[in-house]
Amino acid sequence: MTVTLKAEALEAFVADIFVSAGCSKDEGGRIGRYLVSANLSGHDSHGVVRVPRYATQKKNGTVVADVTVDVVVDTPVIAVVDGKYGFGQTVTPQAVRIGIEKCRKNGLSAVTLRNAGHVGRVGDWAEMAAAEGLVSIHFVNASGSVLVAPYGGVDRRFSTAPYCVGIPRAGQDPLVLDFATSIVAEGKVLVASQGGKKVPEGALIGPDGKPSADPHLLYGDYTPTGPRNHAQGTGAIRAFGDHKGSGLAFMCEMLGGSFSGNGATDPKRGKFANGMLSFYLDPKVFDPDGFFPKDIAKYVDFVKSSRPAVTGGEILVPGEPEARMRRQRLSEGVPLPDDTWAAIVETARSVGLDERRIQAATQ
Repeated sequence: MTVTLKAEALEAFVADIFVSAGCSKDEGGRIGRYLVSANLSGHDSHGVVRVPRYATQKKNGTVVADVTVDVVVDTPVIAVVDGKYGFGQTVTPQAVRIGIEKCRKNGLSAVTLRNAGHVGRVGDWAEMAAAEGLVSIHFVNASGSVLVAPYGGVDRRFSTAPYCVGIPRAGQDPLVLDFATSIVAEGKVLVASQGGKKVPEGALIGPDGKPSADPHLLYGDYTPTGPRNHAQGTGAIRAFGDHKGSGLAFMCEMLGGSFSGNGATDPKRGKFANGMLSFYLDPKVFDPDGFFPKDIAKYVDFVKSSRPAVTGGEILVPGEPEARMRRQRLSEGVPLPDDTWAAIVETARSVGLDERRIQAATQ
């Protein structure tokens, strides 16, 4: 069963939860906005299913409210940014804004972010740059979150190590490629464990080397609305694309993790932190003749003109499924599995949100 809520109402409720948990009104609003944005885009794994986990991190002090980042290295085109374990929805847009401003002045920039709370859907940051007319490329890791087995292995060695590219298109939705280098993001296993969409068969692997789709392999035992602790599981998520996905995950760990100063993922780190290396490029500087947008349009049409493999099928380009889902869910509402919604309501009570506000959200 599912509960369906309008995006605006869901966003406001999540914001109120985090204000009650000790965040400022502005930060609560950002957390609500970006989490619901992930749900609207169809990436439920990075949406409001994260509310209980974020609230627990805030309570435990492993993520810090209302952080202003430190810029450790600052040159005309380079910045090294320390997020100081602030909420990703607060520190990541600060780092992205630095990259955008440097790129607008110089045509390109490179920014690393380290020690950030969960940065959420990386596509949000590519879309933020695309809204300014900039191309962006992002390599991300999650140190302390060892979840993924390398190709040919069963033991966890990688984080889900996302990779993302965003390309602006004037007057159209940007092209955004955003994916974990594992078969599924950990959040998708979390969603499945709370009664949501099941993960594909073989997305997980057991210590015996057998593929599986059972979330218990990742989390161990759990109750419907209780916490999910991947340290309790005996299995791992598999890297996508055999050796190719495994190799890309390795490089995300090197660039988003080691190069950023965040550190490649390490089970001994304990404290979770996202690291990210981002490049920003201004097409107007690289392409004064305007070839790039024309060729994009031509190539998109060429790709989409391919005959579908299945009758009635359609060729989609990166970012197109998300844009369609956003329009649909803005109109129809955001569906949440009952267990996910129950866990969010339970979290609201645990942080002391007024019961009348909770009842208003649940009606």
